[in-house]
Amino acid sequence: MSKKKKKIIRPLRLIRGNLRKAGMPPGTVFYAGETPAEPVRISLMEYDANLFKEQGLSRIEEVLDYQVTPGTSWINIDGISDVGLVEKIGKRFNLHPLVMEDIVVPGQRPKMEDYEDTLFIVVRMLRYDAGRSEIVTEQISMILRQNCLITFQETVGDVFDPIRDRLRNNKGRVRKMPADYLAYYLIDAIVDQYFSILDSYGEKIEKLEDELLDKPDQQTLGRIHEFKRELTMLRKCIWPMRELAAAMQRSENSLIQESTKIYLRDVYDHTIQIIDTIESLRDVVASLLEVYLSSLNTRMNSVMKVLTLIATIFMPLSFLASVYGMNFKHMPELDSYWMYPVGFWSLIAVTVGTMLYYFKRQNWL
Repeated sequence: MSKKKKKIIRPLRLIRGNLRKAGMPPGTVFYAGETPAEPVRISLMEYDANLFKEQGLSRIEEVLDYQVTPGTSWINIDGISDVGLVEKIGKRFNLHPLVMEDIVVPGQRPKMEDYEDTLFIVVRMLRYDAGRSEIVTEQISMILRQNCLITFQETVGDVFDPIRDRLRNNKGRVRKMPADYLAYYLIDAIVDQYFSILDSYGEKIEKLEDELLDKPDQQTLGRIHEFKRELTMLRKCIWPMRELAAAMQRSENSLIQESTKIYLRDVYDHTIQIIDTIESLRDVVASLLEVYLSSLNTRMNSVMKVLTLIATIFMPLSFLASVYGMNFKHMPELDSYWMYPVGFWSLIAVTVGTMLYYFKRQNWL
């Protein structure tokens, strides 16, 4: 196992973000994340059943001047460190100050807030970063309005590329459905990514189990505790997604149509399955810890057994050696020439052989 410390999910980041804005009035738009400031990337997709248009917006003015079309529009913004940009977009689309505050404070719990003409949805996206060999968590904020969906991401990179390809190539029904279906589609892609993450964890835990049965060491114990901590944090990230899917399914807001609620029910079922999988993996890791401790005790007992047998064998030998080491004048056998090379060592050999035979009969060896 590499000595490099691997950060999978950083729970302290959620706390530090709230600490930075402590004392500020509600609705204050203050970036509380830890992601370094990067140039903001804005993309726009407009589509309906027959038409599709995609473009990258280089200036915030293009977003501010944008007019919602009769079709469906998806505005995606990568980067939330530019507070001024978020405020301008918020004013352009008449977003509530609390919504803008939650957008720029990463670490929000997955949720849905109803503002009548706007639905504010927060989800947590997990993805594997091959460059850093870690699983990173990112907040995705969605603004669902009539015929329009605005998404805010912390950094560039997501799990939505297959959806973009389907939009470009007019595959499936996404081009024929309204904006609420697109919001469902993005959430479904995030939930499907959870299955991939958990599958990789399952493979790692299986390898750890084989290592545990083969030759466990102190590093094995460290990896067990690492998996236990990571699965706990995964559970905290994914558990609220079940509540989010249920809330969207029960919503009476006209922005979520009845035809989309059927698909949201499927997302809800997937979240239940994911949570069950996490609980199963946690149980497996807990059992691995018990197996490790049991294996450690077994190895310790084996060592103590060997040491005890050695000590038991040497007890009579020590007695014989101490007897013949005493300085007495009248010990008749000492006058014999063959007493030491034959008599003494023969007695030692017979004593050791008898004890080993007895231990073997008792299945102690």
